[in-house]
Amino acid sequence: MTAIDPKIFGKVAVLMGGWSAEREVSLKSGAAVLSAMLQRGIDAHSIDVQRDTVIEELKQGAYDRVFNILHGPGGEDGVIQGVLETLNIPYTGSGVMASALAMDKLRTKQLLDGIGLPTPMYMVLDEETDYAYVVANLGLPIMVKPAQQGSSLGMSKVEQSEELHSAWQAAAQFDGAVIAEQWIEGKEYTVAILGDDVLPAILLETPRTFYDYEAKYQSNDTRYICPCGLTRDQEIQLQRLALGTFQALGAEGWGRVDLFIDKEDHPWIIELNTLPGMTDHSLVPMAAKAKHIEFDELVVRILMQTLVQKGGRH
Repeated sequence: MTAIDPKIFGKVAVLMGGWSAEREVSLKSGAAVLSAMLQRGIDAHSIDVQRDTVIEELKQGAYDRVFNILHGPGGEDGVIQGVLETLNIPYTGSGVMASALAMDKLRTKQLLDGIGLPTPMYMVLDEETDYAYVVANLGLPIMVKPAQQGSSLGMSKVEQSEELHSAWQAAAQFDGAVIAEQWIEGKEYTVAILGDDVLPAILLETPRTFYDYEAKYQSNDTRYICPCGLTRDQEIQLQRLALGTFQALGAEGWGRVDLFIDKEDHPWIIELNTLPGMTDHSLVPMAAKAKHIEFDELVVRILMQTLVQKGGRH
């Protein structure tokens, strides 16, 4: 990457923290991003986002652009994106529509179903749900998850029908719908997208029941394998599916698509993350490093996207 004059970015706000259940992860991501910018000589400043002060802080700070690294509701779902649009401040990542769609796993799956992209079967759970009917349609095991949370928060693997109610209760603690999803027996992969580039796929292996919050952020037993072991044709197919998902949801800038390949070698799309983590356990920096893109360069590349008018924004 050619050396970039940090002055072209002007004054940059790094939005982190927020009020979602993923606040602590966002603070870690934000600290890493801020450090990388400062090392590159960029005039970057952190804002720990609070509902009642963020608009005034953005106005008073006279920021030229924003690196948004908020995770979860309020920061990843189109809310802060709408604020930044209103204030006419360029920002990293996807716009209002794609952020709102991708944050809602139910709407994401409905859209993927509608355009014929492969995603596991699912049903919506509520207090009136007939669990026997759910099991008859989805089989066992089943993954139960809140539709509007990230970082695997509120998720449970259900192996017996009697466990469905408690799994629903755990997921229903969070806002939004609760979905039951067909369990895919196979291997889990993630594919990061950076601008027009699709980065190498990473194979995820964990001794835990599934790739949950602890496996993502706390465990040292999780294995991240890149090259991922697929044939060239299989990896290209996975990358095309990831890019197709990214484009179908109208995402921009950067993101990460999570997928499975089952025992019959069929790929399944799980979700799109429009604001993936940027911690020392995070996957986008790993995928970037596989293409010889170091962390600080990755941060600069993401920030550079705010210099280009796109998608009718800014």
